[in-house]
Amino acid sequence: MWKFEELKRANGNLTEGPVWDGKNILFTDGRENRILRFDPSTNNISIDIEGTFGVNGLNYNSKGELFGCEQKGRRIVRYENGKAILVADKLYGKRLNAPNDLAIDLEDNIWFSDQISSIDNKPDLHFSSVIKASNIGSGNYKTERMTFDCSSPNGILFSADYKKLFVAQSDFSGNQRRQLRSYPILDSETLGKYEILHDFGPHRGIDGMTLDSEGNILATCGWEISGPGPMIYIFNPKGRIIETVRTPCMRPSNITFGGKELADIYVTSLEGHLYRIKNSGFKGSLLYPKGDSS
Repeated sequence: MWKFEELKRANGNLTEGPVWDGKNILFTDGRENRILRFDPSTNNISIDIEGTFGVNGLNYNSKGELFGCEQKGRRIVRYENGKAILVADKLYGKRLNAPNDLAIDLEDNIWFSDQISSIDNKPDLHFSSVIKASNIGSGNYKTERMTFDCSSPNGILFSADYKKLFVAQSDFSGNQRRQLRSYPILDSETLGKYEILHDFGPHRGIDGMTLDSEGNILATCGWEISGPGPMIYIFNPKGRIIETVRTPCMRPSNITFGGKELADIYVTSLEGHLYRIKNSGFKGSLLYPKGDSS
């Protein structure tokens, strides 16, 4: 049975984007425009980077460079020495909407979900989609729209072999249903027709996801309003539910592995928590860092 250790209490500010750097957990406090750092050796939380523009999702590439989705800034950035370096802010010459979450492939290309939202009442792009920022060298990237059938992509994750892209469809408008989708990545580096791995119907569905060493998907799902409630769902690669674990927070937002042998799990929430589950019984699979560097 998992024991959720509350490392940060709720304060009403969404926490998101947890990532493991080999020694610490970084996570975002978008409302305060900052990235926080949790040090497991001291149980201390400190400010790592300030002055972001509503940073939400974070991720590392294979070189250990940190990237973030700055929603208010409508851009993808790389953080270096506490400063944000622009990676992408346009598609087809038009400004992005509100980048939400990102996944990085073996060639250090950045795939991210971009959502129409209330952040900007006059969006340049009149659609939500998954966008790929291809690494073309010398710190330059070229953007390309990858999905044309996803009205509100949220969490995004590669399969263990990088041949599939898992996307959380999280549209709350009209009669839309929330789904976990699996897109095959074709040889042409386009996406094929998606398969629905799980349908959450009218309930909240998935926010964030991470992968374990067996290729299983751990996802933060649900809320207190409807359905089975706030949960961590564990799916096998084909979408079968292996296990569910109820969370003490009402709206879990994202999840990652960290700690010794990547055996600990960290969870953030819409209420502003950071939780740790020690010795979860699962082991993580991260592009960076590989294995145990704690």
